[in-house]
Amino acid sequence: MDIYYKKLTGTELDTFINMRIMQLTEEYTSTGKDVPADVDLEAHLKDYYNRHLSDGTFVSWLALDGDRIIGTSGMSFVEKPPYFGCPTGKLGLLSSMYTDPDYRGMGIAKELLKRVIEEARTYGCGAVHITASDMGVKLYTAYGFKHNGNFMQYNL
Repeated sequence: MDIYYKKLTGTELDTFINMRIMQLTEEYTSTGKDVPADVDLEAHLKDYYNRHLSDGTFVSWLALDGDRIIGTSGMSFVEKPPYFGCPTGKLGLLSSMYTDPDYRGMGIAKELLKRVIEEARTYGCGAVHITASDMGVKLYTAYGFKHNGNFMQYNL
């Protein structure tokens, strides 16, 4: 095993997108729901990542074993009006945290998390938000994330 870490580039984008879809499918089906057959995420993800990688508002670190991607992470940068808890108004939205099931429990997700958190710090973010999967809660809590009981969502 020869695990190393690198930033996502366009070269790995197709594999990254496939892994993102695997992650979303795993999380969605774990709630007992079937993945909607009429939703084609691949084109939307490709558009999103191409735009935001090029303008610097999305960054990802990858874990590789040789030339095989075995773990992913992602951080989107957004800005909202500054507030006391985040005077810069810059927020990191953590996503795409996924480790190949054969490599789980080896500290890969923790290392990827550390790297994208540092990217958010460098960007000037005052906070990082995530909607955690059940599996991810333990990792994020151990890292120092706190639950925000007031988080709400309105679907359009």
